[in-house]
Amino acid sequence: MSLNAVPSSERIHIGIFGRRNAGKSSLINAITGQQLAVVSDIAGTTTDPVSKAMELLPLGPVLITDTAGLDDEGELGGLRVEKSLRVLLKSDIALVVIDAAEGEDKYDREVISKLEERKIPYIKVYNKTDLFSGEPQTAENVIYVSAVTGENIHELKELIAKQLSSDGHGRRICADLISPGDTAVLVVPIDSAAPKGRLILPQQQTIRDILEAGAIAAVCRETELENTLSSLSVKPRLVITDSQAFEKVSAIVPEDILLTSFSILFARYKGGLEQAVKGVTALDKIKDGDKILISEGCTHHRQCDDIGTVKLPRWIKKYTGKEPVFEFTSGGEFTKEPEKYSLIVHCGGCMLNEREIQYRMSFAKSKGVPMTNYGIAIAFMHGILKRAVQPFENIRSLL
Repeated sequence: MSLNAVPSSERIHIGIFGRRNAGKSSLINAITGQQLAVVSDIAGTTTDPVSKAMELLPLGPVLITDTAGLDDEGELGGLRVEKSLRVLLKSDIALVVIDAAEGEDKYDREVISKLEERKIPYIKVYNKTDLFSGEPQTAENVIYVSAVTGENIHELKELIAKQLSSDGHGRRICADLISPGDTAVLVVPIDSAAPKGRLILPQQQTIRDILEAGAIAAVCRETELENTLSSLSVKPRLVITDSQAFEKVSAIVPEDILLTSFSILFARYKGGLEQAVKGVTALDKIKDGDKILISEGCTHHRQCDDIGTVKLPRWIKKYTGKEPVFEFTSGGEFTKEPEKYSLIVHCGGCMLNEREIQYRMSFAKSKGVPMTNYGIAIAFMHGILKRAVQPFENIRSLL
């Protein structure tokens, strides 16, 4: 996969925050060496968050997002500020850009407070040092730069890398479950919902992770699974299935072969598997009229038998024997009132970065609302969840 093809969910997300005319757009242009953002002396030039995926040395693939001024005014200004703060929720690191001549004010302190509350690393970037003659502050996460002259721009990039250096915790999708030379079979249904001519992102990433582990990836449809297993000279270590085929695949795969799903692997990869396994038991308490939120991290054209809006509600009604009320969100949208729901069922989150998935889960948890994941819910309703989490020692004890 080329650097340009690295999915946004796997890039380092850098959010740029600050007041109007603090020089946020100029700073982005200076950091990237490109005219990515429109620069103007008119306050409020940037109205909506604007993201750019690129390679930024020494960091590698990043997604840089410029935001509207935190001091934007009026009704529309308030909406712009709200959008800017949503960017904060998925930022791996934030640059709080401050006009060095004017200094820090209440808007800067408010966003810094939110960053500290969510434990998001940040750097105070005092810009326009070419117009500054005062005494600079000194701290590990403070730097003085000039987007106009280029002063300390290289040092800023180095500081961003230093702030993030302790964050590389070596997450793997499934490589830690297999050994070099093992075979992993991936079951990939090709139906009307499958994209033409390509595999979806979780399938691509899982194959790559298997190859990096020095193992062998065998890919087939559920209709060819039985033949695939019988044709292998060595029993596979692991079978990974699309959640929609869980029941059929479970009946085919022998009990002595580990079985799980892409959705469950991604719940673990994003850091929410334990909470999702605990949350799924809320299905046993659903009553008529209870609200259930089904949330997807991406937006796509809905098919006639769409998993989120059609299949999951149908399975939930059948399993519970009740008539709950379903609501739906997709893409960057997520509920502001999780307490309205008896359960939240989220997709695997392949298009969302780890920071945003964990925010959504912690937000639901803080309101006492159980939250689970598509694959875990499907396995639970089909009576195979205990088997599906068998590969994960720390999760097995929860069931």
